[in-house]
Amino acid sequence: QVQLVESGGGSVQAGGSLRLSCAAFGYTYMNNFVGWFRQTPGKEREGFAAIQVGGSRTYYADSVNGRFTISQDNAKNTVYLQMNSLNSEDTAMYYCAASPWTVDGDNWYESRKYNYWGQGTQVTVSS
Repeated sequence: QVQLVESGGGSVQAGGSLRLSCAAFGYTYMNNFVGWFRQTPGKEREGFAAIQVGGSRTYYADSVNGRFTISQDNAKNTVYLQMNSLNSEDTAMYYCAASPWTVDGDNWYESRKYNYWGQGTQVTVSS
């Protein structure tokens, strides 16, 4: 059974940092895309970062580019999201997702392309 488990969310003041983790169980990330999404009530889920595990390509939405960094630890089968310079607009439920073959460099931000999802972790940024 495939499980993606996010951790690292919490509350932080504006300007602060958090690091989220997404560990996979029953599934190997290698050569797959792993994406990070976030969602606030009443809004669509937003894809804002992705990585092709085992490769060097990373992808970011403009809203987080330069502040967030996605990375991988193949030995731990874990993908990380370092979030710096957080602001109130980053407050959301954060999800990681993985796909073995339906995601590529052109559609990495589309939630419908991902097969496996974590349960989410809340990030709250106070000003």
